Amino acid sequence: YLTLYAFSTENWRRPKKEIKFLFKLLEEYLIKKTNELNQKNIKFKFIGNKKLLSKKLLKILSNSEKITKNNKLLQLNLALNYGSKSELVNAVNLIKKKRITFSESNITKNLYTNCSPDPDLLIRTGNTNRLSNFLLWQLAYSEIYFEKKLWPDFNKNDYNRILKNFIIISLCKV
Repeated sequence: YLTLYAFSTENWRRPKKEIKFLFKLLEEYLIKKTNELNQKNIKFKFIGNKKLLSKKLLKILSNSEKITKNNKLLQLNLALNYGSKSELVNAVNLIKKKRITFSESNITKNLYTNCSPDPDLLIRTGNTNRLSNFLLWQLAYSEIYFEKKLWPDFNKNDYNRILKNFIIISLCKV
């Protein structure tokens, strides 16, 4: 499972021109790359609030999910219009609507990420030592690595270095 934080609920405060550019870039990318994801046995899953997203983008997201739904090698979660606080509020509202008992288990089952296990590892790029309203519930027991590089500069070698360190630390705990 790999979850990418693509656009937060707070990102709506950015200039409208920038937001329009980012969503156009995402639409074009998904149109071009969904078949490749499918060929590589990667399942695509959107997580986040669908409100405020265009009908065109929602259709593209849905299509990408539909095409890749049976894939098993990797699940790629794209967190879009995602904020952990709003996710928790949404989960609580769903629990109230379903009239089920409030419990940790029921909260977890009603999160956007109910289709994924909690992460073992979070890599936070950008020389920022905060979680930025990302998977707050799910990251309770995750290892967190803060990487100074910005996301566009982050590469396979950086990932492999962090993963190797994570594996070593995990083995030492056993």
